[in-house]
Amino acid sequence: MSTITIMPSGKTVEAGEGTTLLAAIRSADESLLPDFDATKSDLSPWHIFVHEGRKGLSKTSREENEKLDAIVGVGSKSRLACFATVLGTENIKVELLGFGSGL
Repeated sequence: MSTITIMPSGKTVEAGEGTTLLAAIRSADESLLPDFDATKSDLSPWHIFVHEGRKGLSKTSREENEKLDAIVGVGSKSRLACFATVLGTENIKVELLGFGSGL
């Protein structure tokens, strides 16, 4: 199990191995991120920064990298919450951008 800390709200949630960050974040508060919609070409609503615990997440897949390439503001801490899965090996701290950040 990993503890996911969601910034800027500071909410925390426990997530087991194989849980997507999207599912973990939505279990803390459904209003933080929208449901994933595979029909959308713009995945920026699910773009997050992982500040701590990156090694506790699945490796970035080729598909995720391609989707990130289409988003403005992507950096080395960027992941898509709908692709990244928890390995359960360490705690994780994420920052929501846009939709759930309250901005």
